[in-house]
Amino acid sequence: MSNPIKPDHIDSMIHERVRLAIVSALAVAPEMSFKELKTTLSLTDGNLSAHSRTLEDAGYIKIDKSFQGRKPLTTMRLTSKGRAAFQRYLDTLRGIIEHGAEAGGQTKKGKKR
Repeated sequence: MSNPIKPDHIDSMIHERVRLAIVSALAVAPEMSFKELKTTLSLTDGNLSAHSRTLEDAGYIKIDKSFQGRKPLTTMRLTSKGRAAFQRYLDTLRGIIEHGAEAGGQTKKGKKR
């Protein structure tokens, strides 16, 4: 068994459930509008705004404000820092799962040894 994984290895910036949902959605789309994220994740304006600001302050997402015609348009996308952090987050979770499988006497394919 490799080195143990500590709970502190989990990125708390991403691990919060709303921020995890935002980062997960942005991980598979080049960018999404505020309205698209709000609808996709069933969030309120305030909730999405607060969590996206936190992610932007951490450098994980980029928020762009522009106009489409005369209407304001806010779009969000993962930064390279955010994409790398999300990949580390997923790798950490995979590591925890693999440790659990090893401890439970299972191989990576889920079969008992």
